[in-house]
Amino acid sequence: MTTKNLNGFRIEGAVALVTGANRGLGRHFARQLLNRGAARVYATARRPETIDLPGVVPLRLDVTDEAQVLAAAAAATDVTLLVNNAGVSHSTYFLTTDPAAIRAEMETNFWGTLAAVRAFAPALTANGGGAILNVLSAQSWHAYPGTNGYHATKAAQWALTNGVRLELPGTLVTALHLGAVDTDFSAGYDGPKGDPAEAVRAGLDGIEAGAAEVLADEWSKHVKRSLAEDPTRLYDEIRAGMV
Repeated sequence: MTTKNLNGFRIEGAVALVTGANRGLGRHFARQLLNRGAARVYATARRPETIDLPGVVPLRLDVTDEAQVLAAAAAATDVTLLVNNAGVSHSTYFLTTDPAAIRAEMETNFWGTLAAVRAFAPALTANGGGAILNVLSAQSWHAYPGTNGYHATKAAQWALTNGVRLELPGTLVTALHLGAVDTDFSAGYDGPKGDPAEAVRAGLDGIEAGAAEVLADEWSKHVKRSLAEDPTRLYDEIRAGMV
């Protein structure tokens, strides 16, 4: 049975799986999917015992562990919506940080997303195509002091999203870009932060509308527009505290 309609993907009645769903954006995704009438929501985490949201189906999933990814796909063959939310940032610099920390970021943010897409693509296809929502960042397009490794992983994840869209023509593949939001993930960032619930709502609205890309806030929209300009102009704005 297809869960796509002429205007995009229908969340009501869908079966969703959210990675990194025990806190932050992932928990917001799981809760809002339930509120929108999803028939089942698999909430995954490295430690599923930390998932405390009533109504979800907890699953153990470390996206960097191939065996766990395959086990999750085998346990959730009815999935019609995959939300790739799991992500890490280790405050990395290219020239001075231990390369192992940058590799760890890439393992989760890029390779983990790819592993999940590859594992769940057969189920999505078998269940009518469905949808994939990849949670990216305005840092898909810009660097920021102390998060250069994260920036590289999100740029790679954006490229992955655009490539997968070509390889899965029967599946809606959507990129969600957002600036900093007020979650544990950005606890060390002292700049302006948006409402995570609003960012999640924008992403879910986007897939229901059939959008290929969602810009969840004004900063993401501004950064996307700036790609046609001299990149040093954006860096000057960052240094001036605009983000």
